[in-house]
Amino acid sequence: MEIKILQLIEGAKKAVGLTVIIDVFRAFSIACYVFDKGAEKIIPVGELETAYSLKEKNPDFLLMGERKGKKLPGFDYGNSPHLILEDDFTDRTVIHTTSAGTQGIVNAANAQEIITGSFVNAEAVADYIIKKSPVKVSLVCMGYAGIEPADEDIFCAHYIKSLVQRKTGSSEAGAFFYTDEEKEMKKKEIIEKLREGSGRRFFDPDNQEWSPSADFDFCLQFDIFDFILRAESYASGLFFLKKLEISSMG
Repeated sequence: MEIKILQLIEGAKKAVGLTVIIDVFRAFSIACYVFDKGAEKIIPVGELETAYSLKEKNPDFLLMGERKGKKLPGFDYGNSPHLILEDDFTDRTVIHTTSAGTQGIVNAANAQEIITGSFVNAEAVADYIIKKSPVKVSLVCMGYAGIEPADEDIFCAHYIKSLVQRKTGSSEAGAFFYTDEEKEMKKKEIIEKLREGSGRRFFDPDNQEWSPSADFDFCLQFDIFDFILRAESYASGLFFLKKLEISSMG
């Protein structure tokens, strides 16, 4: 199994094989929380016009997403896991558009299969990769707006890769961790580095209305969901994300 770590929209375009589109802060973290709260499907789209058009044709669908981190006009939700805590998504369909994560999905035209990745379901992603045992795996870090690398997504890609390597018994110089103790130490290290680095924006008082500090913690709850989100064909070139429980797979 060959695992490559790619970057940004250009990386998504180059991705082949089983492709994991990674967006930790916050697209594919909130997506997991939405499914955990009962959603039937999420339709990831790149263009705002597509999102608004889908909503117009399907008034019962919910609009969720952001540009430059902020909730968009006419949208039901922004991109904050914390701000959906009190809401029930049972059997709902969500249209989701973001600056980075959903752009990766729509640009991964050469991928054999697309799933999403974040820390909240990283181990499930690794287990799915192992179960599928593809020849090629592309881990795509979407970064800031798909054009600038972000540490959280790079850390997540290496975390997933290390999980796969350890569970399959392979070894590679420079792996994030080898033992359970090293794994726990790496989690703490990642959290501290992000708190002082790319995660600092969540603690800016000016951002609390749309990017509350609690989002930092929600996005860094490691391995709390035992499911992956797989992109499947929807209509007119669109995808929808489907929840697949790892424990129910053979």
